[in-house]
Amino acid sequence: MKEWTCDLQRSFEAASNPGEAAAMTAYMRGQFDFWGIKSPVRSAIVKEWLSRIQSPSADQLEQTARALWELPQREYQYAALDLLAKHVKRLEERHLDLLESLVVHKSWWDTVDALASNLIGPLLLRHAHLTGPLTERWIECDHMWLQRTALLYQLKYKKNTDTDRLFRYIGLTKNSPEFFIRKAIGWALREYSKTDADAVRRFVANHALSPLSEREALKWLERRQTGDSDPA
Repeated sequence: MKEWTCDLQRSFEAASNPGEAAAMTAYMRGQFDFWGIKSPVRSAIVKEWLSRIQSPSADQLEQTARALWELPQREYQYAALDLLAKHVKRLEERHLDLLESLVVHKSWWDTVDALASNLIGPLLLRHAHLTGPLTERWIECDHMWLQRTALLYQLKYKKNTDTDRLFRYIGLTKNSPEFFIRKAIGWALREYSKTDADAVRRFVANHALSPLSEREALKWLERRQTGDSDPA
């Protein structure tokens, strides 16, 4: 809704910091503009903004998310993700089209990972009949960020993880030259190792993964074995 986006624009503009904006843009390799609002301040602004959005309809959520995605500063995309995550239970299966479009527009790890694990994952749990057709198309396409989404949408599934699908998707992408695919493989395996350590150990032992993927996959298990704290 236009009034919601205008309200947020005023708040972000008032909190802008040009010096921080330049540093943030550089960190993201110059791909996105920023207002330069540090995470704690941005979170407080968005929390207060969300508190004023009462009982939005599914259509209002989609319209607002799309409008925020079109704005130039990256903070607006983060706000769109926060809005959708707060009301994820209001999203319907038709909104998978919306989420896919957000994955492929203004794509980078900071938005794609949140879309995959916080939004697409929960929605596919509720509409399991769509999982196969959708994620099979993603893993087989040549769009890196859709492939990463197919690898990561189960990140928070724990015992609900479809291990056959996860392991097969890793097998299909394990030879990818893309850093973000290899990193995603390791991350997905590392998270699942917290649920079934033996399954991950067997998989890593029996598949020729890239050094990056293997290192990331075993990181939590090795830290646990040595008694260190849980790695990020």
